[in-house]
Amino acid sequence: MTSTGTDIATTASRTGGPPFGARLGLTGAQLGRPRAVVLHELDLEAAPGETLTVVGPSGCGKSTLLRTLAGLLPPLAGQVTRDGRPITGPGADRALVFQEDALLPWRTARANVELPLAIRGLGRAERRDRAREWLNRVGLAGRERQLPHRLSGGQRQRVQLARALAGQPRAVLMDEPFGALDAQTRAGMQQLLVEALHGTGATVVFVTHDVDEALFLGDRVALLGDGGLTGVRTVPRPRDRGARDDPATVALRRDIFDSLGPRTS
Repeated sequence: MTSTGTDIATTASRTGGPPFGARLGLTGAQLGRPRAVVLHELDLEAAPGETLTVVGPSGCGKSTLLRTLAGLLPPLAGQVTRDGRPITGPGADRALVFQEDALLPWRTARANVELPLAIRGLGRAERRDRAREWLNRVGLAGRERQLPHRLSGGQRQRVQLARALAGQPRAVLMDEPFGALDAQTRAGMQQLLVEALHGTGATVVFVTHDVDEALFLGDRVALLGDGGLTGVRTVPRPRDRGARDDPATVALRRDIFDSLGPRTS
C-alpha cells in the first residue's frame, strides 16, 4: 500500500482494477450518544489509499469513531463524509473488521467469505471463485471446508480478513482485530494484512492500543484523548520491521507515548 491515494486512483481507473480508496472525513464532529458524548469537535481525514492508525487510552472513543465511519452510529453534530458526501448508513463500500471474528459457526470458511457476496447478489460461481481466491491469499488454501471451531484464532481472523476484502471495499475499518492474539501470531497477521491489502487501493482506518503496531502499519497515526484529537503524526518508514530501532522511529514512539500520557500501555 501507499499513502499516495491519487496515484492509486489513477492506476485503478486505467487498469480497470478495484475502485480506489475512499476519502473519509470528519469536520467539527461530535461523536457518541446524546448522554454519553466521547469525542468533541473532531477534525480528521483519511486520504484515499492511506492506512491511518488510531491510538488512545481505553474509553477515548476509538471504537465509536469506527462505528460512525461505518455508518452504524450517526454523528451528534458536525459532518462525517465519504468522498465529500455525508455518511448516512452502512454500505458495501466500507468493511468493518472486529477483534472478535464474528464468523457464523455453522458455515464453512468458504461459506463465511461468500456470505456478504451472496447478500450483494453475486452468482454462485463468482462467489466461490472470489472466496477461494481470498482464502488462498490469506494462507488458508485447503481449509475452505473447515468450520470455524476447527480453526485457530489466527486462522479465524484470516477468514474474517478474507471476508472483508473479498467484497472489494473502498475502505476497511479495523477495530483492534489482532488484540486477542499472541505476540507471534499478531506479528504474522500484521504482515499478512500488509500483503493482503497490497494492490487493493483500499483506505484503512485501524484502531489499536499497541503503539508499535500503529507505527508498523500506519502511514499516519492519529492520537485520541481528552475528548478529542490530540495530534496526528506521520510515520517515516511505515511497514518496515527494520525501522523499529531507527532513530526517527524511536523518537516518534517516545513522542506518541508522551502525548498519550501514562494511561496507555
